[in-house]
Amino acid sequence: MDPDYVLFARVMEAGSLSAAARVLNISPAMASKRLARLEARLGVRLIQRTTRRLAATDAGERFHADVVAILGAIAAAEARAAGARDEPAGVLRVSAPTSFGRLHIAPHLHRFLDAAPRVELELNLTDANVDLIGERVDVAVRIAAEIPPSLVAHRLGSSQRLLCAAPAYLAEYGAPRTIGELAKQRLLAADGQWPWRLVNGHRRRQVDGRSHVRTNSSEIVRELALAGVGIALRSVWDVGDALADGRLVPVLPGWEGPRDLGIHAIHPRAPAVPAAVRAFVDFLRGTLDPAPWERPAGQDQVARAAAPLVDTGMAIRQRTPSFPSVNEVRAPS
Repeated sequence: MDPDYVLFARVMEAGSLSAAARVLNISPAMASKRLARLEARLGVRLIQRTTRRLAATDAGERFHADVVAILGAIAAAEARAAGARDEPAGVLRVSAPTSFGRLHIAPHLHRFLDAAPRVELELNLTDANVDLIGERVDVAVRIAAEIPPSLVAHRLGSSQRLLCAAPAYLAEYGAPRTIGELAKQRLLAADGQWPWRLVNGHRRRQVDGRSHVRTNSSEIVRELALAGVGIALRSVWDVGDALADGRLVPVLPGWEGPRDLGIHAIHPRAPAVPAAVRAFVDFLRGTLDPAPWERPAGQDQVARAAAPLVDTGMAIRQRTPSFPSVNEVRAPS
């Protein structure tokens, strides 16, 4: 296979010369030179270059489809020849949000490692949205409303978010009864998590605020909320256990974050998805289907904890439980 064909395919997948160059370990200048050489040899413009983006020409789109098919056939042929088409092996770089990785991936990793002993796993936990191409990440768990079309997404579950606080905090400062009263409370959020967008049926509100403690760690926000420092907007997958056993209680029941967020396993588009990537995505699906925080029993426990609260001075008591059910719609992958 002509290496310039591989370069062209990587440019189309990554959307930029510089990102493709990083994947192939060459300089952007060399990538540009080789792409120009390919176009000169073919006698046709494949990509329109502007200062802001790259866009394939009609000829480039057709050529890309042919190249992807060829690369896929070659990869499949090599896998068959090596007898390793379905055997996960090699380095697998995985990225996941810090709290989610610690709570819902790390405790189960031994099963994946036992089933795929030839895989060399590298797990990086970070709350940043990593550049999969630039950082050479094979699989990432991303919590987002939308996934770029350059990536393949497999939906793992939903991410419902509730306002919550420790009973000790509410006993000392009182529970807010309206969204407007949040401005008088101690609020907690990590850098980049403002403003809060909240919904209640058809009502929509946005809360701009300042965290009582500034931090770049979502896990620190969780610990501060548990310690009674303030009110936080947290995902049920993160604080469901604390809501169920009463260490945290919902604030302003009925108000929650929009349900547009999904939890996805994502990986770059490729002519042939490596066996290790397929195996890890299957592992995540098997571990999180159904997701622990969406299982009926867990919902019942959280529902009881989510009952509207009445501030009675230093005491907090509960009324009839009221908690919206979580309905997952699995997107095709």
